[in-house]
Amino acid sequence: MDINDFKGRAVFVAGGSSGINLAIAKAFAARGAKVAIASRSQERVDAAVAELRALGTDAHGYSADVRDADAIAAALAQAHAAIGDFDVLVSGAAGNFVAPALGMSPKGFRTVIDIDLNGTFHVLRAAHALLRKPGASVLNISAPQSFNPTMYQAHVCAAKAGIDMLTRVLAMEWGPEGIRINSIVPGPVGDTEGVRRLAPTPEALAKMVASVPLRRFGTTAEIADMALFLSSRHAQFVTGAVIPVDGGSSLAGGRDLGAALAV
Repeated sequence: MDINDFKGRAVFVAGGSSGINLAIAKAFAARGAKVAIASRSQERVDAAVAELRALGTDAHGYSADVRDADAIAAALAQAHAAIGDFDVLVSGAAGNFVAPALGMSPKGFRTVIDIDLNGTFHVLRAAHALLRKPGASVLNISAPQSFNPTMYQAHVCAAKAGIDMLTRVLAMEWGPEGIRINSIVPGPVGDTEGVRRLAPTPEALAKMVASVPLRRFGTTAEIADMALFLSSRHAQFVTGAVIPVDGGSSLAGGRDLGAALAV
């Protein structure tokens, strides 16, 4: 597969109704792929499917919560019946909020673990039987908190670190079947729900931009470009990798982001 040609390929994106995940879905759709998405809100799913179909692709959408293993398995099965074996699987559903560990309830901590880590496991485990073998590309959407301890992000640090280790383990377990699994680590991406939650004030936004060596936010299209590359013939020998797409923001560790969140 060339990076600009996914004609006829089947792509499933969990969490694909908005933000980075929708941008990834649209990037594959624009290059000819058949695309299915799943997300909790039927209304948002319907709107995203309309955007995908406007690109001229075969698009399908399903309402499912990744925390519910049976529900996401059913959505994957319906998508598989519609578009066939998945050439690309993206697991990107996520949750986040800013809070110190002592200001975080057990329920709040558990919710992020359930969405990010358990949700990723549910998606990948249920999708395994539906992946093209050999040849499938599985992409988990991680975060810099997976390897940089960051204040007020204990829940996300724990969840995303688990996702990256799951990426590595399954790359080893599923590699003999010709399945590649990688993590994409977006840095601060402008005009996304994640940035709005983590930097809700102009002061926080300024500090976040200042923590990026390239001195700007990334774009959803730049994250989608990495998804296209990792799923193309140019990355056929890449698996088990955790790849930052962050303008260098993770190089200084989580300290600078922690300072921005403290505003």
